[in-house]
Amino acid sequence: MNGKGLAPDGTIAREGALDRVPAAFAPVVDAARARIEGEFGARLHSAYLYGSVPRGTAVPGASDLDLMLALADEPTAADRAAAGALEAALDRAFPQVDGVGVLVFGARTLLSDLERHDLGFFVACLCTPLLGEDLAERLPAYRPTPLLARETNGDLALALPGWRTRAATAATDREREVLSRGVGRRLVRTGFTLVMPRWGGWTSHLGESAELFGRHYPERVTQMRAAAATGRTPSADPAVLDMFLNDLGPWLAAEYTAVHGEKAPRP
Repeated sequence: MNGKGLAPDGTIAREGALDRVPAAFAPVVDAARARIEGEFGARLHSAYLYGSVPRGTAVPGASDLDLMLALADEPTAADRAAAGALEAALDRAFPQVDGVGVLVFGARTLLSDLERHDLGFFVACLCTPLLGEDLAERLPAYRPTPLLARETNGDLALALPGWRTRAATAATDREREVLSRGVGRRLVRTGFTLVMPRWGGWTSHLGESAELFGRHYPERVTQMRAAAATGRTPSADPAVLDMFLNDLGPWLAAEYTAVHGEKAPRP
C-alpha cells in the first residue's frame, strides 16, 4: 500500500486487519465474536469490524468499537433489537471502549447494484472480516473516482434535518457528545471525499482528511479541523453543534452537490 492508501494497481487497499487490533481491545473483539455467534446463529452470513480498532489506532477509554453484521436475510425488528442489546452489553462490559455501534444489513443489500459504490465499497475496503464468508470476494476493486465520491457521501443534505432534531431535543451532555462525534466524523469524511478524486487516494484518518480538504477550501479548514477534533474527542457545547448543523454542514452539502451531484435515491 502506498502513501495514498492504494494498492500497486491503483485501487483502494483494504485498510484494516485483525492482526492490527491493539492488545487492549483484543478481549472486546473476542467477546463481540462470541456474542454475535450466540445471538444471531444461522441468521448470520458474516460479521466485520471497521474503524480505529482494526486500523490499529484505537485509544483505550476514548475510542468506540464499530461492528457490521451481514445477515442471510433482510434484518427484522428483532434483529435490530438484538444488535442494540449487543451494543449495550459490550459497552457496559469493557471500559476500554467509549461506545459500541452495530450496523445490520442483509447480505443481498450489501451486494446489490444500488449499493455497489456505497455499502459495497464499505465492505470491500473499510471492513475487516470477523466471522463467516467475506463478501469482499464478491465485490469489485475500487478507485478514488467522482462516482465513488457521489455514492458514498452525496446525501449529506438528507442527514441534516434529523441531526438538527436530535440536537434540539438532546437533554444531556452525553447525548450531545454522541451526536457531535457522529456529526463531526461524517462532515470530515464528506469533506475528504469532496476532494478525494483530485487527491487520488483514500484515507480514513480524520486529521489528514481535514488537511487534504483544506488544500482546496482554505476558508473552511478551521471549521473542518474542529470537526476532526470533535470526531476524536466529542463536545457537549451546543455552539459546536450549531456551527456543524447550520453553517459548515449546509455549505458542504451544497458544494458537494455542485461538484459531484446527488447520491442515487434509496427506497
